[in-house]
Amino acid sequence: MIFAPVIGRHAAFGIPRVSDEAVQRFLRSTLQSAAPEKDVHVSKDDNGVVTLQLDVPGLSREQLQIRIEGKQVHLSSIEGAPRNVRRSWELADEIDASASGAKLENGVLTLTLSKLAPVDKSVQLAIN
Repeated sequence: MIFAPVIGRHAAFGIPRVSDEAVQRFLRSTLQSAAPEKDVHVSKDDNGVVTLQLDVPGLSREQLQIRIEGKQVHLSSIEGAPRNVRRSWELADEIDASASGAKLENGVLTLTLSKLAPVDKSVQLAIN
C-alpha cells in the first residue's frame, strides 16, 4: 500500500491550505532523513574494527558527546553548540568501549570502534 497525499487547494485562491503545507514539510523531512547518509564513510578491517568518518565542521571536541550502548553508537552536540548534530548507528557486533577511540581533526570526526571479544564463561569442574 502506498500513501500518496493529495494537496488540497483553497477554493477561492487556488493555493495550498496551511495544514497541507505542514503535511508536505513533514513528509519532505521524513523522506530526507530516511535517505542514506552521504557524509559518513564506514570501513571495516579484518580484525572487526569499524571506522566511521563524518564531517562536523564548526564543532570542537568539547561540543560533541559520544555514547556507546551495546551495538549502538550515539553522537550528539551539546546545547548551545553552533550546529545541532544528532546521529546514531547500530553495528553488527557489540562494541568494546575501552578499546575504541574518537579523534577530531580539521572538522572530521573519526570513530574507531573495536568489536567486543566474546567472553568464555565456561567453568572447569574438579573431579573428586
